Parts: sequence; structure tokens; C-alpha cells
Amino acid sequence: MRTPPNERLTSDIVAPLLSAPSDRVAGSERRCILTGAHDARAVLVRLAIAPDGLVLPDPAAKAPGRGAWIGVSRDALAAAVADGRLKRALMRAFKGAQLTIPDDLPARVEAALARHLGDRLGLELRSGNIVLGASRIAEQARAGRLAALLHASDSSEDGRRKLDQAWRVGRGAEGSGERGLVLPLDRMALSVALGRDNVVHLGVAGHPGDMRAAMRVLQAVSRLSRFVAGGSAPAGMSGMGDNSGRDSPGNSERPHPAGRSAQDEYVKD
Repeated sequence: MRTPPNERLTSDIVAPLLSAPSDRVAGSERRCILTGAHDARAVLVRLAIAPDGLVLPDPAAKAPGRGAWIGVSRDALAAAVADGRLKRALMRAFKGAQLTIPDDLPARVEAALARHLGDRLGLELRSGNIVLGASRIAEQARAGRLAALLHASDSSEDGRRKLDQAWRVGRGAEGSGERGLVLPLDRMALSVALGRDNVVHLGVAGHPGDMRAAMRVLQAVSRLSRFVAGGSAPAGMSGMGDNSGRDSPGNSERPHPAGRSAQDEYVKD
């Protein structure tokens, strides 16, 4: 495998630079019940209220009944659970409701987001959009047939470097230092999600004219990464509903659309 003279091999992880149509269209935004910030449904997490009042994560946003949306990190959610802010916010939205918020809600949200990402990868594999095996990934990458390159969190630097270089060649980005994305899942989690042994790297098939599969996968990656890492999407994923900076109080004063109250924003699905 050749290394161009101007190739910059560093330990910096640079996520795929993808552009996508904005999903901030009419009706697609929701309001975080804790910060008041608005963002696209695709990057927020829905909390569903079960009939018995138990508050649970609903990453697919398909559970029936009432729900609320959050756009904060795991640490921020844990603090809001501990000091009662989450319960007070939910009580304001659902006056008179009997709510039970589990102490381990942040862990449940993280686990649910990880399962949702695993489910998405499984669906894309069955649709023929996932490329596995280092040799095949490198071949498809050099041919420019991968829209995204992903690595397990416990993958080796050497293994990532070789595939990253092949990916840059196929993208015409030699010398850029651009790299695939290190996932917030280890090889065991990826292997379970895909029903394969020892999945360390994977590619998402696509080309500049067809990024649909990659966008579906990277949206799921972004939500989990933001929740675990502190509310910011991985670098280079801002085209997928990045909420960078919106969690600060200075960005939470966006007016409600005409005719809608704060409570409407909390409960609308």
C-alpha cells in the first residue's frame, strides 16, 4: 500500500465530511424540555411516558402516548434527575400526571441509543449497504464506493490507518489527513449487532450521488456520540443536525412558532 509523500498520518480522528439536506423543515423540530433549545427530531431523544407513569427512553420516537424531548448529555441528564429538574419540567408539561423517573434513566437512555444504532446497522446490512472484512473494505474504499468508513472503539491505530488511507485514495483526498469515524461501540457490540464474528471495521456503501444509507447510520451515531460525549456531534457531522452551542442559555430563547405554547412543544410527537 503506497503512502503519498504529502500524506499526513496523525492520531487525530477526523469524521467523514458529509453534507445533507437540512431536516429543519416545518414540523421537524422539537424543544428540549430541560434547556428550551430547539433542534431537529433526528438529533433529540424522546422520553415516553408509559401508562403507569414510568418515564423511559424512546429512541425510535414511535411509542404511543405522551412524550417529551431532551437534547442534553448523559452527565447533564443525570444532574437533572438527581436535583429534580427533570421531574419538575415533566410535571409542568403534564399537569396532574403521576410520574416515576428511574434513577438509572441516563444509563437506560445510553443503552437504548446504542441498541438503536445496532438495529440501524443490522437493517443496513440486510439491505446490502454494509461492507465487512478489512480486505473488502479497502478494495471498495479505493474504488470510491464507500460513503462512510467506521471503526470500533477498540480497533487498533494501525488497522484504522491502513483503511483510512485507502478511503482517502478513493475519495481523492490524499494528503488531507481525513479519517474514518471511531464509533462509540466496541467490536463485541458491533459483532452482536451485525451477527458476525469480530467486526472491527465496516464501510457504508454509497457515492457522492447517493448518501442515504450513510446518513441514516451517521445520524444514529451522532445521537449516541452527543449523548455520551457531552452534547456535541462528532467533528464533520454538522450537516446532520448538529446542535453545537445550542445547549447554552444564550441560545435557548428562540420564540415559539405562532399559536404554539411551551407545553405543546414538550408533548408533540
